[in-house]
This record gives sequence, structure tokens and C-alpha cells, in this order.
Amino acid sequence: MKSGEQNILERIIEYKVEEVRQRKADMPVKELEASRFFSRAVFSLKKFLQDPLKSGIIAEFKRRSPSKGIINAGASVERVTAAYAQYGASAISVLTDSPSFGGSSEDLMRARINPLPLLRKDFTIDEYQITEARAMGADAILLIAACLRPEQTKRLANFARATGLETVLEIHQESELEHLCDAVDVVGINNRDLKTFTVNINRSIELANKLPAGKTIIAESGIHDVETIVTLKSAGFNGFLIGEQFMKESDPAIAFASFVDQLKRKLYESKSLRHDATRSGEKA
Repeated sequence: MKSGEQNILERIIEYKVEEVRQRKADMPVKELEASRFFSRAVFSLKKFLQDPLKSGIIAEFKRRSPSKGIINAGASVERVTAAYAQYGASAISVLTDSPSFGGSSEDLMRARINPLPLLRKDFTIDEYQITEARAMGADAILLIAACLRPEQTKRLANFARATGLETVLEIHQESELEHLCDAVDVVGINNRDLKTFTVNINRSIELANKLPAGKTIIAESGIHDVETIVTLKSAGFNGFLIGEQFMKESDPAIAFASFVDQLKRKLYESKSLRHDATRSGEKA
């Protein structure tokens, strides 16, 4: 991992520890459990991703990032996420980290108007954050293997399951496969090599082939065109986390609608080509 990227990650975890400590003091667990969202029936991210009638896209709402700076500071979370839902997203990811990504718990709660699974995108290091996610209206939480020890991952994933939430485990390399456990519902493979910052889809496919059979798999980072999704779908990926591709546009809603339209046409073309090839083979 590049020292710059490692330093960013280390800095985030440092302030996250203090942030969690402060939030525990400000909002005890009992108050979180009294939230109007806490006892709601959750949507299964895993089931939505496995639905062949859906796009497989987890569309992300992200205002900024440490590497890109401001992406779209003035976007309306209600308008953008409603468009994501209207035009065929399988799920919605919302950044709730404020110092580095400009997100908030309010962003996630405002996105709860949509009848889709919501992924709380944050740096989860403590059970309290999982209880928070439930209180915000999330359906799933993210665990990043690079931020945790395997035993931490397993403890947090099991806590999430007991809380009624699903877990997405993000991995970058083969050594992080040891973080896998039964309580992980979805495995996210980051297409970006954190040592070189290059995007390598083939590397992700190779890593996916090393996962246990039957795991729901999503691809993350560096997905900028529908051709990449078609390639990943054919390799067995169920979902695709995409954010900056839409959020960098002046109107993310229109950008997402256009992207999904292109994807539908590309998938139809691919299906037609396979059908024609099959018929030609039968005639031969």
C-alpha cells in the first residue's frame, strides 16, 4: 500500500476512534434503540443483488473524498437517491463519514425514503457504529479488511447479523481472505491496487475465483463504463458499487439514468450475440 494511502487510512482510523468515543457519550445505545428506524423490517442487500431483473448497481451518494477533494458539495441526497431508485439501482450506498467525505448520518436518514437496501459506507471499527447504522435506517454495513484484524471482522460481522443488518466485507488482496466468515453476506473486491493505484479488472476476477462457492460478490472502484460491468457479470459478479462516476456530474440523477440505459442496451446486445452464436452452433 502506498505510504500516502496508508497514512490517509491510518489518520481516518485515528479520528474514528475519538469520534466513536464522543458519539457514545452524546447518544447512549438506549437512545439509538428508540429510533423510529431501529425496529423497521430491513431490505436484504444480498437478495436485491441476486435479483436478475435488477441492474446490480449499488449507486453511491458521495460529496467528496480525500483523494479527489470536492466532488459534488451541493447535491441533494433526496433528489439523487430517489433517481437512483427510480432508474434501476439495486441498492444505495451513502457515505456517513464527515471529516474526509463530507457525509453525515442525516444523509443516510434522508435517503431512507427509498424502498431499496441502504449501505452505510463508513469505517466501522466498533459495535456502537453498527447499532448507529440500524438507528439511521441502514440495511447493511461495510467492514474494510485493511482496517481490521480478522478476529475484529468476525466479531463485528456477527454483531451486525445479531442486530439484523447484513455485512459487506471489502477486500483488496488474497491475504485478506482470512477475514471471511459465515456472517459476511457480501464480499466487495476493490478493483484498485492500493500499491500502484491502477485498476485491474482481471486481478479482481482472479481474486473472486478464490472465494468460496456461492458467495455474493460485488466489484468496487474504477468502474466507468458499461463494458466493464458486462465483463464482470460474465465472470460471476453480482453487483457493482459506483459513485464518483455519477456524483462528479452536475446532475448525478441524469448521469445515472443515462448509464443504466446504456447498460440495458449493452446487456441486450450481449444476450443477442450469445443467442445468435448458440443458434449458429446448433445449425452446424
